[in-house]
Amino acid sequence: MVDVTDRITEIVQQTQVSIGLCNIFLHHTSASLLICENADMDVQKDLEAFMCRLTPDGDKLFVHVAEGPDDMPSHIRTVLTQSSLTIPITANQLALGQWQSIYLWEHRLRPYQRKLTITIHGKS
Repeated sequence: MVDVTDRITEIVQQTQVSIGLCNIFLHHTSASLLICENADMDVQKDLEAFMCRLTPDGDKLFVHVAEGPDDMPSHIRTVLTQSSLTIPITANQLALGQWQSIYLWEHRLRPYQRKLTITIHGKS
């Protein structure tokens, strides 16, 4: 998981929108976005372990293996999570809870370059 909170926060602050919404959209079908616990990295390890048990790489059940044994499991993990998030903006800040951060969750075995589109609506 890659914490993208700081980068999204910078973008929001640059817009000078004082109240509104920030939408984050991920342009891929084998990674996802989530808001997750940011104080204990064991939470991320446990989420990964859960998803690997639920949809194991290389499972003989899956026919779609065009890009390797993690191909179909990564698509399922994305479908079970989300490819976009909408977060309120208050006082030119993301209105996240104290223990919340925004993560891009890579579901493939090797790293990929990922593209996000950030759309901000609101009033200055």
